Amino acid sequence: MKCPFCGEIENRVIDSRLSKDASVIRRRRECLACSRRFTTYEHIEEIPILIVKKDGRRELFNREKVRTGMLKACEKRNISLNLIEAFIDELERDLRESEEKEIPSSVIGEKIMAKLHELDDVAYVRFASVYREFKDVHDFVLELKKLLSSEKPSPLEEKADPAGSIGTR
Repeated sequence: MKCPFCGEIENRVIDSRLSKDASVIRRRRECLACSRRFTTYEHIEEIPILIVKKDGRRELFNREKVRTGMLKACEKRNISLNLIEAFIDELERDLRESEEKEIPSSVIGEKIMAKLHELDDVAYVRFASVYREFKDVHDFVLELKKLLSSEKPSPLEEKADPAGSIGTR
């Protein structure tokens, strides 16, 4: 590492510390030529994630876009920001761990929809309406019918008819 004061390359590390999230190492160094101290930071160089949009454009993965979309869908719903952030962390980690250099935006959209479907049906339908570009109320009704047909019966319905045959004997 080149000394910022005298330009000499020879130096020694005096102290090394990890950052709070252990993603960066801070090193205190001392130049062997001028004896001045300086700090360097070492971090992993991450390969950028390229997203292929529907129209073929490519852009870098943007956590903020995902966060904004999910927050809009979850507005006035009982879903914590920590839960959303944890999902975005997991999503980004999965994308980085995949061997793909370019990822279709549809993959990300489907993962977000699956998570919202798990968390909250209203947030799911809100997101789906934008993601799937609903044109009119008919599109909403179709999505709601799919949602209702895939739901499990409520615990009260299960208690009322444990055999699953209402009114038949």
